[in-house]
Parts: sequence; C-alpha cells; structure tokens
Amino acid sequence: MIHDFLIIKDGLPLLSKNFSVVKNIFSETNTLIMVSGFFSALNSFSDSFEDLGTISELKLSNNDLKLSFLKDSSIPNLIYIATYDESSKPVNVLRILRKVSRTFLQKFSVEDILNWKGNVNAFRSFDDVLTIFVEEELKESDSGFKERVVALFKCVEEKINEETDLIALKSKLDPPPNLPNYCNQVPRFTTLKKINPKYYLTGETSHKIFYQIDGKKSIRQITESLNLKHEQVYNVCKNLVKFGFVNLM
Repeated sequence: MIHDFLIIKDGLPLLSKNFSVVKNIFSETNTLIMVSGFFSALNSFSDSFEDLGTISELKLSNNDLKLSFLKDSSIPNLIYIATYDESSKPVNVLRILRKVSRTFLQKFSVEDILNWKGNVNAFRSFDDVLTIFVEEELKESDSGFKERVVALFKCVEEKINEETDLIALKSKLDPPPNLPNYCNQVPRFTTLKKINPKYYLTGETSHKIFYQIDGKKSIRQITESLNLKHEQVYNVCKNLVKFGFVNLM
C-alpha cells in the first residue's frame, strides 16, 4: 500500500498527502520541511556524479517503509516521492508516480509551478487525484498488466497530448506557404544533463520555448503551439545552439 505522496520543489514540500493511520516523518508537519530539504539535497548530490546515477528507491531501516523517487525532466528541482510497504510492488509504485507526474503537469501550468512562492495550499486541489491513484494501486495485480499499460498509454495520449497532436497533424496536412527553411528544423538537446533556462535565457517567452523543445516538434510547430513568430523561436534555438545545448536537425 502507498502510505504517502510528497512533491518537492527547490527543497520545499510543494504538496504532501498521507493515507496511513500510522504516523511517520512524512505525515508530521514539523519535520516535513527538513525531510524535503534532505531528499532534495540527496538527489542533487547524486546528479553531481554521473557514475552514481539517479536515486530511484530507498529503504528506511527503522520501519517497513520504502521510498520511490521520480525526478521531473521538464521542470528543474521538482521531485515526486511515494512511501509504500511490502504489499506494493516497486514497479507498480513507480508507474503510479509517473502517472502522478503527468497528471500534475496537465492540471497545473509550468508557470504556476515555476513561480510557486511556498504556499502549501496552492496545489491542494490535487489531493483528490492522489486519492484516486492510491485506490488504483491497491487494485493492481499481475494479471492483465500488459493490457492496462496499453490502455493507460492510450488514455494519456488522448487526454494530455490531444491538443498538441491535433496541431502537429494540421501542420503536416496543411503546411503554411512561403515559410523560411529553418521553420522545418527540429531542435534537439545534445546533453541529458538538466539545464535551468533561467541561467541562459531571459524573458518568460524564451523559457516557454525552452520547455517546448522535445526533439520531435519543429520550429514551426513550437511557434504555432505558443502563438509566437517563427523568428522568435528560431532566435532562441540559435542561442541554445551557441551554448552547445541544442542541435537543429
């Protein structure tokens, strides 16, 4: 069973939810800030050494709880944590965390998360979603796992990427005329290392363009999704190329 969910941003508890009658360090308000800072620092430490890899699971020696970690690849310093006991399988808990991450980014905008000022009630409406995921995890079993994964994939594709897919499809079927050649170029990151765009790019628009780069969308598609000018997107991509973070394919 999953006992707790904890979402950490910049070392602070952005959202926490306890589902167990047994009190622990994640359910105690007084220790939650220290716990959040500790696990954030632990993940940052592991990221500093490529040979160590990313922390994905921990075991607490004084109780039966295990911890599963998931770092968000699209927002810097955003970490999802779930605590669970022996009745849950690690692979199922990690799968639930991925669903939590995708749904959280669907429900709240990147700007809301990046501009969070520490208000613990800012994302409290997500509690009901976490409850649904815990109930779902309790019903998980080995039978039908493959079918559920396929169904989940289709659901996520339909609900989260529907708008992006429609825009991309429309662009392919009806490409605008007389566009510069660079509009068909696709920006791709040249490194797996997490980059904070605030250190290299100025302005909110530049940051939005940065988070649209996924190695699949062309400059034209990014432009249309953000309702910008093609030259704006191209200039931001050129700056990232100069820094060595991006290639234009």
